[in-house]
Order: sequence, then C-alpha cells, then structure tokens
Amino acid sequence: MKDLKYLFAYVAPISAFAGLYYGGIWSLGAVYVAFGLIPLLELLLPYSKQNFSEEEEESRASIIFFDILLYLNIPILYGMIWFYFVTMSAGGLSTFEVVGMTLNIGVLIGSIGINVAHELGHRTSKFEQFLSKTLLLSALYMHFFVEHNRGHHKNVATDEDPASARYGEIVYVFWFRSMILGYFSAWKLESQRLERAKQAVVSFANEMIRFQVIQVAYLIAIGLTFGWAMVPYAILIALIGVLLLETVNYIEHYGLRRKKLASGRYENVQPTHSWNSNHELGRIFLYELTRHSDHHFKATRKYQVLRHFEESPQLPLGYPASMLLSLVPPLWFGYMNGKVKRYMEVA
Repeated sequence: MKDLKYLFAYVAPISAFAGLYYGGIWSLGAVYVAFGLIPLLELLLPYSKQNFSEEEEESRASIIFFDILLYLNIPILYGMIWFYFVTMSAGGLSTFEVVGMTLNIGVLIGSIGINVAHELGHRTSKFEQFLSKTLLLSALYMHFFVEHNRGHHKNVATDEDPASARYGEIVYVFWFRSMILGYFSAWKLESQRLERAKQAVVSFANEMIRFQVIQVAYLIAIGLTFGWAMVPYAILIALIGVLLLETVNYIEHYGLRRKKLASGRYENVQPTHSWNSNHELGRIFLYELTRHSDHHFKATRKYQVLRHFEESPQLPLGYPASMLLSLVPPLWFGYMNGKVKRYMEVA
C-alpha cells in the first residue's frame, strides 16, 4: 500500500485539468502545485534516506504497477493538450486566463511529459523508447532522446557537456547554451552513429531528420484541427516545458566537475557529481529524478529502486524550490557556491 504514494504524481494533471476547466484564478493549476504547494510542504515535512535491500530492489523492479504509472501519462498528457487547444480556440478568455492556462500546460509538459520521457528513454525495450519519443514530441524536443542518452551521460560533469552548468554560470545563459549546443550535439552524435554503420547521413535512417519531420507534422496537425492561430501556442507550451527541463539540468550538476586524468580521460562518474534531494514530495512528483547520482551510476535502474548515497551532494531545498531559487542568480550563488567548493574539495 505504501507504493500508492506515487499516485501523488497525478496531482499535476488533475490540477492542470482544474485550471482549464474552472479558469479564472485557477487557470495556473499545475503551477500552484509544482511551485507553491510542493516547495511549501517540503519545508515542513521530513525527508527520507531509506534504501531497499538487494532482494527488495529485485522484487520492486519487476512490479508492473510502477511501469503502468508511467505509461498512463501518455494519454493523460495528450488529452490535456487537446483540452487546452479546445479551450483556447473557443475564445472568450481573459489575458490572465490565456497566460495562466499556457503556463499550466507548459508545466505539465515539463513534469509528466519530458520527465517521464527521460525515465522511459533509458529503458531497453523499443516499446518504452517509442513512448519516450511520443512524450518528447509534445515539447518539440525529440532530439533529447539522442543527446541525453549518448551525450549527457557520457560527458556529464565536464565542460564538454552542454547540460552540466558551470560554476558561476547564470541560469538564463545556461538555458541558451544547453538548448543550442545540445541540439547540434544530437545531430553530430546521430551522424557518427550512421557513419559507423556505413549508412547515409542524409537519409530517413537519420533519426534526427525523422524527428524534425514528425515535429513539423505535429504542428501542422494542430493547425488543421484547432486553427493556425494555435500553432504559436503549441510552440510556447513546448518552450515552457523545455525551460523547466533545462532548469532541472542546471540544478542537477551545477558547478560539479570530474577530474581529468593524466591519460586525458575523465575520471568515472561518481555519486559526488550530481546534486540530489531526499525531500519526499519532490521525489514522488518527479518519479525519483531527485536521486540523480544513482541514475548516473546506472541509467537503466528503474525509478522505484534508485538509491541514496551518503557522499552525494544534497540540496538543502527540494528540486522545485531549488529551481525557483536558481531564477534569482545572486540568491542562488550565495546559497550554492560555498557548497560547490566544499564538495569539490572532498571529491
């Protein structure tokens, strides 16, 4: 019964639905939950360092309940996107409602869209990888599947990784650097894959080319179904979701760096190269993304069995509160720079 706590993750789409249905002051829906309710409760509630035994891990990893919770996000997310465009195209909304509902669905794309896509994208089954790409389509960020799995996990905590924030780097600068360089890195990685396989780079075998075609087709489908005026909103809600992802990227590895060895290679990824949080609500809301060190130790480890490491850098605040803090660079640097220096000295 204690595993039913993961149903709390569905508070995000429920609150998003309420925002679209009731409108008015409720238009922000999921924003209130993600960046109001959760940060507040995490200040009051205890956090847990509990790990499961090897026997418990093996048992939990095979329980289909945890997978179904992820799979259900696909129809839920696209159902909410459909409801958003129906509501928006009907007209009669105030400026506050338009802005609120757009932020509302953008947060949903970031939380149950990209975040769940991240989890499924590390699975080995083609079916789950297909679901991952389906979710990333809502954010127009399908290249993340290539860059994250083949680029970020190889180069994490080095200056060669666009998604590893540098010490003293402002989050707004990081957004542009990570998004732009990550996109071009995905093209390079896919080209290298095809060259090794002795296949033509400029062909439909290139997954990056397929991604662009699919994403354009998605926007055309929205325009044909709900009116062309809705296409800019499709791009906007996707961008909001992407900015949430990149803000998470920012706080996950901020300032932490792997040492370069005499051989010219970097040391192996250690638990000291990711910022973690054991705050319970954020862990559930983000499907344990906040136990990030273990994810980088073994990317295929399922979310329900991710472990806490004592040596892992811990954020004093949960992920949602840390994301808000990062948006005010002087506060973020004042809060985090000393901690970065201490952890890097220990490492």
